[in-house]
Amino acid sequence: MASTFETVGVVGLGTMGAGIAEVFARAGLTVIGVEADSGALERGRGHLEASTDRALARGRLTGDQKAEILSRVTFTTSLEDLAEADLVIEAIPEVMDFKRALFTDLDRVCKPSVVLATNTSSLSVTAIAATTTRPGRVVGMHFFNPAPVMKLVEVVRTVTTDEGLADEVADLARRLGKTPVVVGDRAGFVANRLLLPYLNQAAVMLENGVAGRDDIDAAMRLGVGLPMGPFALLDLIGLDTSYEICEVLFRETRDRRHAPAPILRELVTAGLLGRKSGQGFHCAEEPESPSPDEKPSASSVGVLGEGAEEFGARLSGAGFKLVDADDAELVIALSRTPVVELAVRLPHPGRLVGLHLVGDRVAEVASTVLTSPEVASVAHGLMRILGLTAVPCKDRAEFVVDALLYPYLNDAVRMYESGYASIEDVDTAMRLGCGYPEGPFEMLDRLGLETVRDGLRALYAEYRDPCFAPAPLLDQLVTAGVPSIRDLSS
Repeated sequence: MASTFETVGVVGLGTMGAGIAEVFARAGLTVIGVEADSGALERGRGHLEASTDRALARGRLTGDQKAEILSRVTFTTSLEDLAEADLVIEAIPEVMDFKRALFTDLDRVCKPSVVLATNTSSLSVTAIAATTTRPGRVVGMHFFNPAPVMKLVEVVRTVTTDEGLADEVADLARRLGKTPVVVGDRAGFVANRLLLPYLNQAAVMLENGVAGRDDIDAAMRLGVGLPMGPFALLDLIGLDTSYEICEVLFRETRDRRHAPAPILRELVTAGLLGRKSGQGFHCAEEPESPSPDEKPSASSVGVLGEGAEEFGARLSGAGFKLVDADDAELVIALSRTPVVELAVRLPHPGRLVGLHLVGDRVAEVASTVLTSPEVASVAHGLMRILGLTAVPCKDRAEFVVDALLYPYLNDAVRMYESGYASIEDVDTAMRLGCGYPEGPFEMLDRLGLETVRDGLRALYAEYRDPCFAPAPLLDQLVTAGVPSIRDLSS
């Protein structure tokens, strides 16, 4: 029997819960907002009024529309008031014991036909549903913060969810003006399951000294086009929240890529949680780092590797003298892979740096164990003269950008291979939920399956971590000469 959704209960009116209540009220539904006590209830009312006030000030609502939205929301401290609700969605803290206790109470209070939904971002919907006598009527309905603005809703079905119910909830999300993706019940669902391992790996990269915080942020923002670098995003999400999601992922998968980076644990333990505490990877009042005073002093430059002729012409146009690598004061090796083997063949190995161009704005400058600091500084300054953002890094497999991108793309292939999310839904989730300019499968098509597969093999050869091994499907597609993973469904 198809569900009819007209009255919706929202339990928990923090920033997220109040935003969810606003979304339903904007769509014309009757909303019952529930909080634990009168103080929390007034704070929830304040969140809703502040949000609609901002929309009014920006011209996105009229005064009449604001009043109409607020009139649709009733505030209460009693779960009993949800007895006739058609849908109840919880938005309480991400603590499994709290959620299970709440769903036990909702199971007692609500009518048999109600749909019970959890807004959890990473916990098991199945485990929550199991506390009720009606697990078939339980789904995940994960909104993204801020709920009135973000378009994505992850609708999570479990093995016990009634046939067709997830699709009915997805239709409701469309009625709210949202874009739903229907996925299986796996820790982190789609967006967090792909996003958090990438963020965590960036923290590991920082901790291992591969590159600096601001350099990694710049590389991913300017080189890949992401709206924020990983450390800025970790601070925005909250390091404690990020740590907990990684813990949930690791408990389910036992994948080392999901194990929280030690530096993340240390910052959380110290109470440095990001923007919410005023300090995390960045400080709230942190002054801008002054640009280093790097002035190229090399009178001659040698260029090696694929694309050397074109890049050499670019250097000549900037006024640099090109000479043979054996005689150059600075040797630039254009490469996607470590360059120390090239360095040891030169009479002056300390003069060589690796260079990987990422798009038209970023230049990864890789120093080997032999590169002199003076030469590295000269190379950084030279990149700036060419109008590029220099990202200094160690001479490691795939340097910075590709070392972060390729495992993320590999995770997406594994996700599709496991059958709990479609290619289109994964791409939609990352574009709408995380603000990425393109989804992982769109990126795979642009970069090429073989390029990504080979990059993963290089990462695995260097680190010997199973998480870097190419997904079997990716390996098979390359071996079979299939150009795009989308060809499987055509």
